[in-house]
Amino acid sequence: MCGIMGYIGHGEASGCITDGLSKLEYRGYDSAGIAVINKRGIEVRKSKGELKNLLEKLDRRPVTGSIGIGHTRWSTHGAPSDINSHPHLSKDKTFAVVHNGIIENYLEIKALLTEKGYRFISDTDTECIAHLLHYNYDGENFFETVRKTLDMLEGAYALGIICKDFPDTIIAAKKDSPLIIGLGKDENYIASDIPAILERTRDVYILDEYELAVVKADSVEIYDINGDPVNKNVFKVEWSLDAAEKGGFEHFMLKEIYEQPRIVKDLALSKLPPAEHRVNLEGISLDKSDLEKINRIYVVACGTAYHAGLLGKYFIEKIARIPVVAEVASEFIYKDPILDESTLVIAVSQSGETADTKEAVKIAKSHNAKVLAVVNAIGSSIAREANEVFYILAGPEIAVASTKAFSAQVTAMYLITCHIAMQMGKMSVLEFEEIKASLYTLPDDIEDVLEKAEEIRAVADKYYKAKNVFFIGRGADYLVSMEGSLKLKEIAYINSEAYAAGELKHGPIAMIEEETLVVAIATQQELFRNTLSNIKEVKARSAKVFGIAVDGNKDMAQECDDVVYIPVTHPMVSPLLANIVSQIFAYYMAYNLGTNIDKPRNLAKSVTVQ
Repeated sequence: MCGIMGYIGHGEASGCITDGLSKLEYRGYDSAGIAVINKRGIEVRKSKGELKNLLEKLDRRPVTGSIGIGHTRWSTHGAPSDINSHPHLSKDKTFAVVHNGIIENYLEIKALLTEKGYRFISDTDTECIAHLLHYNYDGENFFETVRKTLDMLEGAYALGIICKDFPDTIIAAKKDSPLIIGLGKDENYIASDIPAILERTRDVYILDEYELAVVKADSVEIYDINGDPVNKNVFKVEWSLDAAEKGGFEHFMLKEIYEQPRIVKDLALSKLPPAEHRVNLEGISLDKSDLEKINRIYVVACGTAYHAGLLGKYFIEKIARIPVVAEVASEFIYKDPILDESTLVIAVSQSGETADTKEAVKIAKSHNAKVLAVVNAIGSSIAREANEVFYILAGPEIAVASTKAFSAQVTAMYLITCHIAMQMGKMSVLEFEEIKASLYTLPDDIEDVLEKAEEIRAVADKYYKAKNVFFIGRGADYLVSMEGSLKLKEIAYINSEAYAAGELKHGPIAMIEEETLVVAIATQQELFRNTLSNIKEVKARSAKVFGIAVDGNKDMAQECDDVVYIPVTHPMVSPLLANIVSQIFAYYMAYNLGTNIDKPRNLAKSVTVQ
């Protein structure tokens, strides 16, 4: 949540900061603001709403200076407003602070400071940090003031702090929220995420827990919470700049949908040596001796990553025959789960910073469980905390609604399933080669689905005014129905629910009425006749049915109002292709409704608070 950007150098801070914030709006767009130090002290401009509102304010009232911090907000404490926007100023405008995270003891701090005469004007927890800095300030030592303040904070934070008495210094601090330092020539940057600084540098420091950075134009010094120096390795960003740009597409989401063939190809080919009957997990220690010690697997994740994890559970159990529990991470962390050294926990997260998933990993490690992280972001918190890491390498995903990362996560789960099954002797070489062949052709199959985009768009044109949508399916089709339904909710704001088709008669069918749209996914041949019966049931109650099925299945066309066909492939792989149809369908439903597709209301890309 929330995007942080800071600049210190010899250029104008304002333009650099707002440019960086424009690359971070996927992290929050309820409000935006900047604070710059100049000869007048600390000057602040901030505005409710999208970044463009701040830019208009800066056009009317420019602010100059070569050091500053900025923020784009996803609201937690306090409604979106000019006053609640970051940066927040301390008493006497000595300090300005931008913050990502939640300070859990802010009420106690606010009570202490109110008693000392401090006046609060916002509803945020962050304003407490600004005043607490002033309260702890001795007038001379900026760094020790920050350290003392951090000692009093409970909760999560990524902080950018400036002090009017130190116009050559930004101090950054991190605990449970991501923060990086960009290294330039005679200028340096702080940011929540790499896209903010990608145009300016590819050299970064990734801050670890309880670390502080003293950032000047010509130096960066990093310390732990005790004030001891820390030596950091420079991380070299390998992404191309094009990966963080739209590349001619109207929306990032559409661009990322069309990137999926390449991403899946790169991932599958890199892990499946052509002449070998194995999955190359490149250093991940999950051989037969490791797996024989495991009697239970947990998959923990949130949102779209959870749906990828559900597919992983389904296929690991079905093919590798190991019991798997899939849990929403926010529930897992409060359930006192049964974990020990015989447990493997697979943590799935695009950003590698998802707060609940990160906490789940910590709990698993505390019980001596082995943790395998399936993440996109190299060097992320979950990747660093886990015992083993499977990088999906999908590149930056800018649209809030995940598409390419989901396909890469599912592909990773296919590969992990095959690896476990082969190591444990649960899969024959013939079965492995069949799945391997399907993964080799998967990029071309995705291309075939993308070529049906106009056909899918025509279906969306018919149904975009639907008020209620049901997604149904059986087995793996039900699991991918959950993801299709989520996409429609996320970006089109349509009331959409996914149900196991066999559960319709146990309650949900009461909601079916004339003009209800049912999206029926039926790619699993062994379950097709059952799903077809459910389609007939909803048709008998006057619902409209949009079917997604495998090529050659003529029965589907006879029962559905509209059908889009996917290529014939291995049944394990079919749900991923069906989901590409759902992604395109959701995109054009939202497009017709005129919603903000890349930045849907109330959502942010990376949920870094619990």
